[in-house]
Amino acid sequence: MSAEQTPTYGGQAVIEGVMIRGQRNIAVAVRRPDGSVATMCRPLTPIFTGRLRRIPLVRGVIAMAETLTLGMRALSYSANVAAEAEGEEISAGSMAGMMLVSLSIAVGLFFLVPVLASDRLEGLLGSSLAANIAEGVIRLGLFLGYIMLISRMNDIRRVFMYHGAEHMTVHAQERGDPLEIERIRRYPTAHPRCGTAFLLVVMVVAILAFIFVGREPFWWLIASRIVLVPLIAAVSYEIIRFSGRHADNPLVGLITAPSLALQSLTTRQPDDDQIEIAITAMEQAQAADADMPVESAAKS
Repeated sequence: MSAEQTPTYGGQAVIEGVMIRGQRNIAVAVRRPDGSVATMCRPLTPIFTGRLRRIPLVRGVIAMAETLTLGMRALSYSANVAAEAEGEEISAGSMAGMMLVSLSIAVGLFFLVPVLASDRLEGLLGSSLAANIAEGVIRLGLFLGYIMLISRMNDIRRVFMYHGAEHMTVHAQERGDPLEIERIRRYPTAHPRCGTAFLLVVMVVAILAFIFVGREPFWWLIASRIVLVPLIAAVSYEIIRFSGRHADNPLVGLITAPSLALQSLTTRQPDDDQIEIAITAMEQAQAADADMPVESAAKS
């Protein structure tokens, strides 16, 4: 079966685990503190699998909402599994509060800082066009700096190892290879459909989108950045989707090279136990899509 005919699976790393998004279900596998494996599988809501998901550009907006929703659910589950060792449980309210704080910091750092900084520079640069370019460059620089900074943290390094395991397992699934550790180790930790790649494309598309947008009055400077976010995300999603389906094309390879290079920071070579977790999540998702149980996914 070719890569184009193979059902598309993706996912993300969570705390000591991996989430896999299947065709109709998501599955999360997490390593408990005692070494056993906890799993969770849930069906996707119709809005994430229905007809709207097939409409170009519209599906990009839906995918963005899906990523935020499923990511929060998977992260909440993995955090609670990690808290089991201390006999605690993180409430949905607490998790939502932490997510809100994190989102607020992200908006301030990657949205407000570049806008305000470029607004101050506009007088020195002499034109709104130059200020818009400066805004995009500042935003991209902050993003790359943030990735480089957090990649030095030990806890984040473990998440990045699970991130690598998830990518390697998805590669194997796309090629129709057996989900075995030895076979999965043949694949790279970078993947063209990675969320990191998506964010990098968003940054670049945003520069192109905002470059000719007026900056006066100030309320429009802020409003335009908010209003155009869904369109930028939609276009970026189509680029990522196209590059993922034509990864073997040399021209596409030139386009995806920067995002694959960036993943050298956001992924790490996993150990066997981490690949096992990614396999478990993939098997759970595939079994749920096929409406059948899977014994190996339930092992501890």
